[in-house]
Amino acid sequence: MTMSWFTEAPKARKWLVGVSGGADSVALLHLLVEHGFKKLVICHLDHRLRGKASTGDAKFVERLAEKLGLPFEIARVEVEALAKEKRESLETAARHARHDFFAECAKRHRCQRVLLAHHADDQAETILWNLLRGSHGLRGMKEVQSIDRLEIHRPLLKWRREDLKAYLSSNRLSWREDATNAEPIAVRNRVRNEVLPLLGEVSGRDPVTALERELTHWDESRSITEWALKKADVTDPQGRLHLKALRDLPPALQRAAIGDYLSQNGVTLNQDLLHRAHQLIESTDSSVINLPNGRHFRRRAGRMFLDGGK
Repeated sequence: MTMSWFTEAPKARKWLVGVSGGADSVALLHLLVEHGFKKLVICHLDHRLRGKASTGDAKFVERLAEKLGLPFEIARVEVEALAKEKRESLETAARHARHDFFAECAKRHRCQRVLLAHHADDQAETILWNLLRGSHGLRGMKEVQSIDRLEIHRPLLKWRREDLKAYLSSNRLSWREDATNAEPIAVRNRVRNEVLPLLGEVSGRDPVTALERELTHWDESRSITEWALKKADVTDPQGRLHLKALRDLPPALQRAAIGDYLSQNGVTLNQDLLHRAHQLIESTDSSVINLPNGRHFRRRAGRMFLDGGK
């Protein structure tokens, strides 16, 4: 555990705090209050996925906010109906709904800073799931991340779930348990409750610590790659990839340059897409890759670039 964020972060600023009512977010809120943060706005979105339990969560958060004397925002969204309407998974629809909710709260309270309670166990699940679904490299959550106009902060990323519950219990602080977290109804639940424990059993080691360590190594390697790409200077004044400069690089840096270019322009990467994009450098069969939303990645006139779409 580390308290450095809570002692170093500016306490005079206003912060929005996502509070679901579960142990993680309730612990985050109490830690903030304990360390002297006073300009907090509690934000709770009722996803309407668990009937009376969802209503109970909202009432719990409202009572907690009133007890602490803090302003709060509570909204309700029928996430299941939203998922069907947009043809998304429940997890994706819920994530988009939360983002929209935080954006509304940010506008209303003139505060773009949002505190979320993701912790080390959540980070391990994210790393493993991203790896399994073919994301390029080890991808985890950032302690500070900009999403549209929101500034997301995750001060608990080095804390373990068990430590947060121990903190609440030792201070006789209550929280709401979400029974669905133990049910195999979502991919993330299965990674949390089945995959990670099995990895620990098979290896005889803590998989959360191992995944965290590998993410650190990956981030260090990425720093070296970013330095090398800056030195290589593979983009032209219009921001397109310069084909001749790319060809002068070793294949690993070529892939990194293309991956960075696509990511920075809003393309979701996976290994297959990166492989096909890399092949365009020397391909004689094709000079274009079709992407979602009517976009294309092209090779033309000594450049590689995106066009079309939104």
